[in-house]
Amino acid sequence: MDSYVSPIAPGRSYYQDTVERPRYPRIEERVDADVLVVGGGFTGLSAAIHLARAGVDVALVEAHRLGDGASGRNGGQMGTGQRIWPGEVEALYGFERSKALFDLAEEAKAHLFEFIAANDIDAELRMGQLSVVHKRSYLPEYRGQVEALKSRYGYRSVGFMDAGETAERLGSTRYFGGIRDDGTGHVNPLKLLVGLARVAASSGAKIFEETKVLSTRRESGRIVATTEHGEISAERVLYAVNAYGPGLDKAIDAHVMPIGSFIGATEPLPESAGVLPGGEACDDSRFVVRYFRKSVDNRLLFGGREAYTSEAGDISRHIRKQIAEVYPHLKGVRLTHAWGGSVGITMQRLPFVRTLSPGVTTVGGFSGHGVMLANFAGRLYAERIAGNRDRLSEFEALDIPSFPGGRRLRAPLLFLAMTWFSLRDRI
Repeated sequence: MDSYVSPIAPGRSYYQDTVERPRYPRIEERVDADVLVVGGGFTGLSAAIHLARAGVDVALVEAHRLGDGASGRNGGQMGTGQRIWPGEVEALYGFERSKALFDLAEEAKAHLFEFIAANDIDAELRMGQLSVVHKRSYLPEYRGQVEALKSRYGYRSVGFMDAGETAERLGSTRYFGGIRDDGTGHVNPLKLLVGLARVAASSGAKIFEETKVLSTRRESGRIVATTEHGEISAERVLYAVNAYGPGLDKAIDAHVMPIGSFIGATEPLPESAGVLPGGEACDDSRFVVRYFRKSVDNRLLFGGREAYTSEAGDISRHIRKQIAEVYPHLKGVRLTHAWGGSVGITMQRLPFVRTLSPGVTTVGGFSGHGVMLANFAGRLYAERIAGNRDRLSEFEALDIPSFPGGRRLRAPLLFLAMTWFSLRDRI
């Protein structure tokens, strides 16, 4: 594996040390394309694949290496529906739109499963997701979510777990119950991303790494992007940068907030450790969520410390402490890797899609739900450009508010709010 260290996120990841990443050239001259995609994560690569397959001349640029952003460093978990509960979406937009968004997310899940299989991508897909309750008072809400998913949204792959089943499936007595979801799962995100890049390149997309867009201008009815080593001229531009686009556009800055999220990987655990014996992934009910799963070589990959400043601090120490709270018998376990990165969140935790100016679109703000939704959003963008149908408008019609406080104050205000929620999680 290469010794490259990402310049935009702390720590070498477990994925980076176990997945081979082919290199793609940087742009060295002027390139013409129908569509320029800025950002080499799940959204950008998926858009490039489906555009190229539709006969569109597409060029994709990534400022660093493919996989340096959230798409290559995340927890690998795929939830069901949108990032927030269907009932929360329903409270914002009504049942009809909530159901349409839920169904779109379910199609996104099916699309990803089918795409992985059809393109022979070794993404280490494993099924099963547990959403567990850290406060006994939350149990009625979780039981109600199961009933609503089955009766109102037609999703029958879920079941409510009591404390006994939860302990058996987790290998821990820390939680009081929860939801078992057999209709979703988890992947190695960097392996998925490498597979997407391979498919994009073989489909005819032009991919450039280490090619940062410095500015754009209008010229003879086209959009010209200037990079450090060349220019790209295109009829349309897709900003697929999620949390890594500060300064590209004021609307992105106002609506998508980058927050830090951190993960640790333990040394391989013996089977006798009893951690997640069924191989499911897990997330818990904290507002500052903890999420964990096992890798194919039996490491515990544990994410649990969100930060709303740029300081990572001692990642390993914080992660080990949280692992010991869930699995006391793993106190002092050795972490072979500890890393972080930025996640793009929105105020409603729903995606932010907007036409910024004629021919220029942004897609992002997946709020930790991007493994599934970001891939599908790229396909939906390609559908819009190819003129097949326009389901991307389902996301674009969402009334996503901007973060309060403006550019200077929004991060401090969010830090104060998240500190309060973190305290509430512990009390």
